[in-house]
Amino acid sequence: MPELPEMEITARRLGDVLPGQTLESALTPGLNVLKTFDPPLHAIDGGTFTGVRRRGKLLLLDLDTATGEPLTLLIHLMSAGRMQLFDKRGSLRDRTSRVLLRLPGDRELRLREFGTRQAAWVKLLRPDALEAEDMLRTLAPDAWPQPPDDLAERLRSPRPLHSLLRDQQVIAGVGRTWVDEILHAAKLSPFKRGDDLSADEVAALRSAMAGELGRVIEFYEDSVQLPLPEKFPKPTRVHAHQGEPCPRCGTTLEAVFYEDYVMSYCPQCQTEGRVLKDRRLSRLLK
Repeated sequence: MPELPEMEITARRLGDVLPGQTLESALTPGLNVLKTFDPPLHAIDGGTFTGVRRRGKLLLLDLDTATGEPLTLLIHLMSAGRMQLFDKRGSLRDRTSRVLLRLPGDRELRLREFGTRQAAWVKLLRPDALEAEDMLRTLAPDAWPQPPDDLAERLRSPRPLHSLLRDQQVIAGVGRTWVDEILHAAKLSPFKRGDDLSADEVAALRSAMAGELGRVIEFYEDSVQLPLPEKFPKPTRVHAHQGEPCPRCGTTLEAVFYEDYVMSYCPQCQTEGRVLKDRRLSRLLK
């Protein structure tokens, strides 16, 4: 799933070129991708892009319509969606195409989605509806560039950190990939409870959030350009590197495998030498 770093560089790259551009037409080959009906999608035909923003994992494209009404396309890529800007328009028969935003000169901003789930969605919202939108209204503060001052209070829960940090109502923007990197940088077990954190551990977690997400964004700033990739490079040090040496202490990295993702960690740095068993089979080794 595209997380905060991937969405940040997407917003930056599109923000460099979209404002001031005319949107000639908007099409939705993915029939169930548009989750609103008023205003209709064709209301933005002939409109002008005024800005590109990001909140958490959400992308917001602001437009002024031909009649002067401001509207916003709120986009959630879910696990398999990608935004890409092409110099040539795609075919409506392309099964990966979910939304086609056609620009002058045969260019096209395309929401593509890979796989069979087709969970990505778009909403076209007026300012009042945007302000009331639940996905934004309940969204926690971003984990980057500055984690919220009340981070300790937000984490005060009996839930394990690996789950807690991925809750977008606790802290926004972190997902399965970068939570592994953050917890490793903070030297914290993924199964440590949020309400069991000391003040020093909260400080370490705050520093790791800003540092790791910032590191990835800097990497993308140097390596990711338009039209934007189908698959982002992942400058991970721990996530999905099980079986390799820990980059800090040299201990073999381990992993816990869930049904649809893997959680990677260092036993020496994070779990006091304990190896966590496959959660599909058993609980934590005593």
